[in-house]
Amino acid sequence: MLVKLSSSALKQTRWYEYAVRFALGGCATVLAGVIGAHFGVSVGGLFLALPAIFCATATLIESHERHAKEKAGLSGRRRGQEAAALDAAGAALGGIGLAAFAVVFHATVGASVALGFIAALTVWAIVSVTAWWLRRKLRIVSHSRSAHSPSAEGSRFVKP
Repeated sequence: MLVKLSSSALKQTRWYEYAVRFALGGCATVLAGVIGAHFGVSVGGLFLALPAIFCATATLIESHERHAKEKAGLSGRRRGQEAAALDAAGAALGGIGLAAFAVVFHATVGASVALGFIAALTVWAIVSVTAWWLRRKLRIVSHSRSAHSPSAEGSRFVKP
């Protein structure tokens, strides 16, 4: 799957779906603030590392994909789950980049906040894109190996 920007997704989303995302994201952020106030900013920061909007987004993605398939007269349950899983994989890869951002920012902020932020942002981008690229390459390699092995017959990953 190639990464691309599509403005048509904005037209497919209803106003209340944005409201749900906003409300759940705000609640997650407030909860992280309360935890941080009670247990300290280090613990609260761990809860902010969870993309606050992810939970609502995964549900909405699953719903959109399922409805699109059902309009075509097909069962969209599996397709919705796969789309949500793909979004979760992307969030996990972004989380790896976020961890790299935190390490670099913590190490460099003492010298300069601006330079620390620029360095951390650069490392986040490099780590996230590299993780995505590696996942994509390893996934293709593992599929092509299993497709050529004799034990791959009957595997759910290989099309007959």
